[in-house]
Parts: sequence; structure tokens; C-alpha cells
Amino acid sequence: MRPIIEIAEKLGLDTKTILPYGHYKAKIPLNAIRPQKGKLIVVTGISPTPAGEGKTTTTVGLAQGMGRLGVNVAAALREPALGPIFGIKGGGTGGGKALIQPDDEVNIHFTGDAHAVGSAHSLLAALTGLIDGFDPTGITWRRVIDVEDRALRSIVAGLGGSGNMPIRESGFDIVTASEVMAILALTTGLENLRARLSRIVVGFTKDRKPVTAADVNAVGSMMALLRTALMPNLVQTSEGQPVFIHAGPFGNIAHGCSSVLADQMALGYADYVLTEAGFGADLGFEKFMHIKVRGSGLQPAGAVLVASVRALKSHGGVSLKELDTPNPKAVREGMANLTHLIGVVRSFGLPVVVAMNHFPTDTAEEIKIVQDGCKAAGAHSAPVSKVFEKGGEGALELGEALMDAVKGDQPKITYMHAENASIQDKVLAVAKAVYNADGVNWAPTAARQLQRYEELGWGTLPVCMAKTHLSLSHDPTLKGLPKGYTFEVSDVRASVGAGFIYPIAGTMMTMPGLPGSPRALDVDAKGNITGL
Repeated sequence: MRPIIEIAEKLGLDTKTILPYGHYKAKIPLNAIRPQKGKLIVVTGISPTPAGEGKTTTTVGLAQGMGRLGVNVAAALREPALGPIFGIKGGGTGGGKALIQPDDEVNIHFTGDAHAVGSAHSLLAALTGLIDGFDPTGITWRRVIDVEDRALRSIVAGLGGSGNMPIRESGFDIVTASEVMAILALTTGLENLRARLSRIVVGFTKDRKPVTAADVNAVGSMMALLRTALMPNLVQTSEGQPVFIHAGPFGNIAHGCSSVLADQMALGYADYVLTEAGFGADLGFEKFMHIKVRGSGLQPAGAVLVASVRALKSHGGVSLKELDTPNPKAVREGMANLTHLIGVVRSFGLPVVVAMNHFPTDTAEEIKIVQDGCKAAGAHSAPVSKVFEKGGEGALELGEALMDAVKGDQPKITYMHAENASIQDKVLAVAKAVYNADGVNWAPTAARQLQRYEELGWGTLPVCMAKTHLSLSHDPTLKGLPKGYTFEVSDVRASVGAGFIYPIAGTMMTMPGLPGSPRALDVDAKGNITGL
């Protein structure tokens, strides 16, 4: 690793103003933001499978490849969630020769941003419980923790005597599902952060009027906890390209994108900025466009859509243990997911390059099926990416294809629904165009809750769908391109501070659980983390 001061200096940042956290990471004050000069590229993917798509690895490797081509490039990624590091997903810093460094520090604790979010959220919960005359049953603000603890999904709070009152049912979500995290990712500055925090709704009075964080006088204290977390963090790839890592909202619960501030910061210094959207294009990318881009004024120039032959076989019905066996028929069947999502990205007006993340078991026939299918679906190209094996050297063709795809004028962005459309209309538009559903069914409780939100004036807020990442639909068992079904909305919640309504599809949980065999991390005799 190179000292972070050198990375900042090469990018053009004033090294006298950055705030180093040790030798290899730093925070960048917001006064370093300057007018945009670069092209913003969003990196997304097909619907995830256990086979692996490699979206973060591709983003990092592509930055390295463009760096080798002599391009001034930066990446903007989310901070990995601590909970999944000990669970199924593991770390979130790439893999092989396409890594973010220092990967151990990025994955665990980092610069304390997630702790600040959790502390601000929990402080608001504590202050909410002190309001006189606020019926405990009206409190809707839950608590958060940064580990996956399924036993905390539903709890009873306030036990142990009158000093601990009020007694009420509540629960915990994971920090990355906190509205405060979503706010951090969407805010544009200090005063905007204050305004968004002020609008957070913590519950309702007996006469059904919303109670906000401003009403409980929590905003100033939350600002004090978040003032440093507001600054984007600078680290580097394993080949020395700058990476801004900031905020970490979940892609299947929240909007799943790195912060607006990180993108703005990077765009003032780099000619190309690769910003990642969580999970597949049906989740992170759709929310990137309708929530992040539409609300911030950011202007993407193009998209990279990551896929792999193995993952397409999985969508084609092949079991995990059979994925290494050549199966052109399954690849063709799995292509339905990829071609549909190429169409989704293109419908917003963006040119698309497909990055074929290479595995050693891929055959020439299978690769040709994918490349021919991508061309037929309207993708600019579908070069093979070997960044895991070769680092930046494995992304030279991909980098050249991307620069060719986004050359010229800024594309004209179009959206799937009007900004002032109703929540029902927005969900229906996305369900049909993105999830390939025939229609939407709202559970009676969700419909009643939505009616209440409309009465409160929240009926035209953006929609942030909370749904499974394992399928285009609400049902994780439906692979490929589900069709002929009705999309089910089981619940709906409001994140007024973040500025969106999030309907919940199926049985989504806002607190994941650890697997039966959690990931085993340890520390060696020199204090280095092992097992990431």
C-alpha cells in the first residue's frame, strides 16, 4: 500500500486539509468538493445467485484496468456491513488481485462511520422513550445493532420496574437498514443532514399525529455524533487507484448505494467515477436511478452490468454442485435474466457494457452464447473480465469498451414513472417494467397503512422497495425471468427523513441472521486479522 497522502496528492486533493486515519485511510472534508468534471458510471449486476457474480471485484478491477490505460479514474463504494462479514456474504472489498486496501480495516470498524450511525439511531430511540404523554404503542422507532442477531428481531422493552418504563413491544434492525444510514447516503451537506434528521418520524400520538426527531429535541445530539461520519473516506485499490468508501445502506432493504457526497467528491477530481449499486439491477440500480440520481441531480453517463456464466447456469436451473459442468442449454435459459436487465438499464437511457466475470470452467461456446445474447439485447459489448486472476491487466478490454460506450454527449435520462405519481402507481410501474409482474397485490394492512401515509401528505414520495435479492420477484425461489405472476406487497413503512416510502414484499426481514456455521475470523500472533 502507498501512504494515503500520496493517493490524495495524485488525485489532486489538497493534502493539507485531508484527515488521515493512520497511514492508509483518510477522511476528506466536504469543502474539498468541487464542480463535476468526470463521467459517472454505475456498476450493477444480474440477480445474485450462490454461484457468484463478482460485482465489487469487477468494480475494483475495472478501476485498476482503466488506471493501467492511463485514465484518471476513481471508484465509489459502500462500506461493508459488519454483520455479513461473519455470515454468508463475508467481506466486501473485492477478491483475488482486485482488492480494496487495507481490506481488514475497511471490513471491520473502518473509520467508525457505522458506529456513529448506530449510536445516533440508538440515542434517538432513548430520547423518544422520555416523551411525556406519548403512548408507548405509538412508538415506531426500533433499535439497531451491527451484528446479525436473529434473537433481537422482536423484543419487549421496558421490563424491570417503573424506572425502565414504558413497557412495549419493539425490535432491532441491522445498522445498514437504519433510516439514519439511508440519510447519510443521500444527504448533500451539513444543513441538509440536519433537515433530514429533523423529519424522521419516531411514532404517532394517540390522535395519530406524527412525532419527529425534531419534536423530541434529538437532532442536535445526532448531528454531534454524525459530523465526522458525514465526510467521505479515501482508501486505495491494490494497484493504487483511489477509492471513496462512504455509507452502507442495504440494497434489498434500503436503496443500496454509496453516498451522494462520495460521488460528488470523486467527480470533481477523476475523469471517470465507478459507483456501485447494491445487488442486481432490479434493486440497487433501479433505486440508484429513481432515488439517488433523481433526488440529487447526479448525471450517470453509462452502466456496467456484471454477469458470469456460472450465475447464468444457476438462473437456468442448474444446482450449485453442477455449475462447473459445461451446459450451454442452461446458459441460454439463464440469459433471460441478463437480457431483461439489459433492457431495464437501457430503458433509463444509459448505454450498457456487460462485464463477463470469468471462471476457469467457462467454455468458449458458453461465452459466445452470452456475448451474442448481450449484443441482441442492445448492450454495447460484453468483454470477458479476468480481474480476480489478473487484477487490472484482466480489465483492459473492459475498460476500453466502457470508454467507447460513454464517449460523446451526456445521455438523456428517462424514468419509469412521474415524480409526483402515487405510491401505488410507482410500485405498479416498477413491478411491471423491472420485476416482470402482471400486477401488484397489496395486503389489507399495507393498503390501510398506505392510505394513512397519503393522508399525511407522503403519498408521492419516492419508492424504495424492500424485497428479496435472489429473484426479480418477491419469491426467492423464482429464478431467471419470472412471468405470469402477481407481485405481493405485505407491509409498507415510511422513511420520511430519508425521503422515501418502502413497501415490503413477501417476508423480507430487516435483521438478517447468522448461518448455522458462521464465518470464523481470528487474529494471528502479530495482530493481523485472518479468515476474511
